[in-house]
Amino acid sequence: MKDNFSTQSTQYAQFRPGYPAELYDFLFSQCLHFDRAWDCATGNGQMAVALATRFQRVDATDISENQLKNAAQRPNIRYQTGRAEEPDFPAHSMDLITVGQAAHWFDFDLFYPAIRRVLKPGGILALIGYNLLIVNENIDKVINHFYRQTLANCWDPERGLVEQAYQTIPFPLEEIPLPEMASRYLWTVDDLIGYLSTWSAVQHYIKKEGKSPLDESFMERIKSVWPDGVQHTVQFPIFGRTGRI
Repeated sequence: MKDNFSTQSTQYAQFRPGYPAELYDFLFSQCLHFDRAWDCATGNGQMAVALATRFQRVDATDISENQLKNAAQRPNIRYQTGRAEEPDFPAHSMDLITVGQAAHWFDFDLFYPAIRRVLKPGGILALIGYNLLIVNENIDKVINHFYRQTLANCWDPERGLVEQAYQTIPFPLEEIPLPEMASRYLWTVDDLIGYLSTWSAVQHYIKKEGKSPLDESFMERIKSVWPDGVQHTVQFPIFGRTGRI
C-alpha cells in the first residue's frame, strides 16, 4: 500500500471531510453484535471515533505513523501501525470492518482472505469513499480544471477506482446496497485550499515540478468565483461497497 499522506498528515486531520451520520446509522443497523470493530487505514481516526460510540472496542490501523500521531483519542480505541493485508487480530474477532477512502490502495488478492479470517460469521465489511466535491457551477468548473488538467499526470492509477465509485473492484461478499447520501459542510475558500492541499496529486506535483500547483494563478481563478469570507455549502457524494460474510 502506498503512503501518500504522511507528509500532509496535519492538514489531513484538519481539512479532510468525514462521513454523515446516515452512514453510521446504516452500518450499525446491519451489525449483529457490537463487541469489536476494525477501522482499517484509519488515517486520523475519523471513522474510528464514530465506531467507538457503539462498539466496546475499536482497533484502528494505518501504515502511516504520522497519521496516527494526529488521530483522535478515545478510551476504547486502540491505534497501531499495520498493513491492511496483514491484520494482527484473532480469527473471527470482528463484527464490523470499515475502510474510509483507502480501499483503492489495497492488494485485494491478499486483503479479502485476511478479511474472511478476522470477521465473525455474519460480520460486515464496508469499503466507503467520497468523490470530487460539488459546490456550484462556477466553482466546480475551476476545481474540475485543477483536478483534470493541472494535475492530469499527477494522480496515481488507483484514483480511477474512486472515480468509478468502487464498482470495478472485486467484491466477493454478499452485497448490501448502500443508500444514497452525501457529506455537507459550510466552507470558506480557505477551507477549500486547505482541503486541496491534502490531495496526493498535489504532493506529487510539488515533487515533480518543485512548486505548488496552488499558486498565485490558481488563487486568482478560484477567488474570482469564491471571494474571501464567503461561505458556500460543499457536498461530497458518498459511495461504497458493503457486504456480509
